Amino acid sequence: MFFNKKKPKESNEIMNKELKERIADTALSILQEGIDFEDLAYTKVEFGYLFDIDGHGIESLFKIITDKTTAYFAVQGTSMLRLNFSEELFQSTVDGFLDLHS
Repeated sequence: MFFNKKKPKESNEIMNKELKERIADTALSILQEGIDFEDLAYTKVEFGYLFDIDGHGIESLFKIITDKTTAYFAVQGTSMLRLNFSEELFQSTVDGFLDLHS
């Protein structure tokens, strides 16, 4: 017997500026002044991927680069997690996710 298992509908939201700003603002509120940054003036946010998946919600991996550190974050559904990642792990995770979802 065969089951027709449909893949969930996915939408690549990497160009959704409003969504990226909301996610970045939430992550910035998690950072601690003095530990993670001194001045946010030149802070950069780089998204590895940002998808909206039916029945799951947002799936994203991104990093915030401050004057003191690079902080890595994931969004899964409605939860945001700060990750203990290296740049190599970040890049390999992004590459693996994009290979599966392109």
